[in-house]
Amino acid sequence: QVQLVESGGGLVQAGGSLRLSCAASGRTFNSLTMAWFRQAPGKEREFVTTISWSGGSTYYADSVKGRFTISRDNAKNTVYLQMNSLKPEDTAVYYCAARGGRWYPAQQENAYNYWGQGTQVTVSS
Repeated sequence: QVQLVESGGGLVQAGGSLRLSCAASGRTFNSLTMAWFRQAPGKEREFVTTISWSGGSTYYADSVKGRFTISRDNAKNTVYLQMNSLKPEDTAVYYCAARGGRWYPAQQENAYNYWGQGTQVTVSS
């Protein structure tokens, strides 16, 4: 089992930045592929980004490419999402997710076995 706890959400003005963190416990962190998803009000949850166990490979949704950066610190069992140039359409609950197995840039929710409880990000115009 893996437990994931997100933090760092909040209210920010358009053009601003936030950094989300996701702390993992319960299984060897450096064997896990990690990802971020988000769910806006009235919409389905969508893929944002993913990172391989080593941190050497990443993949981003087109909507966040060039603005968001995923990273991980295996010594701290933590994955991060640096969000810059935020837009009102980035407003959502952001979820951390994890999966074992070989690396590939999975974008489907059902590829991930473990989920956090989510953290709210609100971007005001």
